Amino acid sequence: MLMGHIAGWIILGLVAGALARWIVPGEEKGGWFLTLLLGIIGALVGGWIARTIGYLPPAEPGDWIPGLKSIGSATVGAIIILSIWKWLRP
Repeated sequence: MLMGHIAGWIILGLVAGALARWIVPGEEKGGWFLTLLLGIIGALVGGWIARTIGYLPPAEPGDWIPGLKSIGSATVGAIIILSIWKWLRP
């Protein structure tokens, strides 16, 4: 079950990172690994924020395939992280 959760986070991070890259304009030289890393961090941040404000329900033990609300909140989190990343880099 742990491998399924890790695979779910990687898939969610990749999707959220790719969507955030598509939404946030500008050239980025990081490649797919940076997209994945920023997407996973964004998924964690977005999921935490969404659960804190009550938008996402608590995760069920057997659910590792992300739903649309999870993808949306992870994408918003990835956009936030990507924007901060672009702001901090010269």
